[in-house]
Amino acid sequence: MIKRGKPAKNGQVKLTFTLPADQVRGEVSLVGDFNDWNPYAHPMRRGDDGTYQVTVTVPAHRGVSFRYLAEGGVWFDDPDADRHDQHGGHLDPIDPHARRIEVAGAPVLKNRDEQPLAAGAR
Repeated sequence: MIKRGKPAKNGQVKLTFTLPADQVRGEVSLVGDFNDWNPYAHPMRRGDDGTYQVTVTVPAHRGVSFRYLAEGGVWFDDPDADRHDQHGGHLDPIDPHARRIEVAGAPVLKNRDEQPLAAGAR
């Protein structure tokens, strides 16, 4: 699971990566272009619930590439990444599905039940 924070005024956003306990055996690190693929920069910590978790802070408007590196040199990808290729997972720090364009003073369109319409709804 990947949780995206809200962008801060300084242009940074926190990303929290969580792995279920049954997906990891031994130590695991989050590695990516944000830490020069250094396996020692962001080791994941095991929580009381058994999950592994780590939070990183990245520029809000620059996508990141990442993978996990587990004990024994085992690389694996996160199925919750926005997309995958031969270099691993890729993530837009600002959720592309949550983006909204707001225009000051524009009316909010509503459906027949007076509920605001979702983006792209008719």
